[in-house]
Amino acid sequence: MENIPTLISIQNFTTENGAVYHSLPLSFTISGLPLYSAPIVLVNHALTGNAEVTGENGWWNDLIGEGKTIDTNVYTVLAFNVPGNGNDSFLIENYQDFTARDIARIFIKGLDFLKIEQLHTIIGGSVGGGIAWEILALEPAITQNLIPIATDWKSTDWMIANCYLQEQILNNSSKPIEDARIHAMLCYRSPESFKEKFQRTINSDLSIFNIESWLAHHGERLQKRYQLSSYKLMNQLLKTIDITRNSADFETLLSKTTAAIHIIGINSDLFFTAKENKETYQELIKFKDNVFYSEIDSVHGHDAFLIEYKQLDYLLADIFKAETIKK
Repeated sequence: MENIPTLISIQNFTTENGAVYHSLPLSFTISGLPLYSAPIVLVNHALTGNAEVTGENGWWNDLIGEGKTIDTNVYTVLAFNVPGNGNDSFLIENYQDFTARDIARIFIKGLDFLKIEQLHTIIGGSVGGGIAWEILALEPAITQNLIPIATDWKSTDWMIANCYLQEQILNNSSKPIEDARIHAMLCYRSPESFKEKFQRTINSDLSIFNIESWLAHHGERLQKRYQLSSYKLMNQLLKTIDITRNSADFETLLSKTTAAIHIIGINSDLFFTAKENKETYQELIKFKDNVFYSEIDSVHGHDAFLIEYKQLDYLLADIFKAETIKK
């Protein structure tokens, strides 16, 4: 089965903020082995991603596929579209109705609809990894492994500040998607990444620096494929990651799970810093044994989780290739 979007409807959903949605479309894809015939890996997409995770146009197809790290000859790979991300013709205008936890609750309802009681792994990068943390906090027994990459269980003040600036641009700019994307790229990458790539070179055709033409290109490209309401919603989700908000404390929540937690940081990440990830790891090992921290070494910043596939393959091999050996 490969990337055939299927739509289900979540009925009478009330968000944390009290907004009532009588019907929410939830679309998903299933790749690899048929559902219920193999261990299931839930993949959560990042801000401008979607449920198409593998195949020719899959945004993580270097990591997921036949013979790859997450081998579709061994696993069933499930991915949901965040409702309102624009990939199923459904848009949410009141983006402040939702938090990352609401999306986690919707995904859990999707798992219930599919009669999935146990996952092998929940994996996600950036906001997708934050939603993965939220799922585990809500359903401690739902998965054997949690793999949050370039993310954390909460949005820091630095992250919230950047999301606030994004929101201001999205609400006030005459070219909101383009301008917000240009700002975001400054945080998705790092100063060293830009230096390595551009070396202060000039685009002679446009008489501007190559870094400027590259940023403008990314802004224009996103504007052509992305909805303004989707960007506002996903930015709101990124800002509201916090498994402890209106809930129990960190230790109380995560001491309930037997899942192995594999935190993967990026040493140059400006959004979810490696220091924050290490602090989370240090907190977890005070009361939990099967917790692991590893780090991608890259100049490319936050986006390294989409770039450094060889390192990710090495870091994830023990988790996913054990299943291959068993077979």
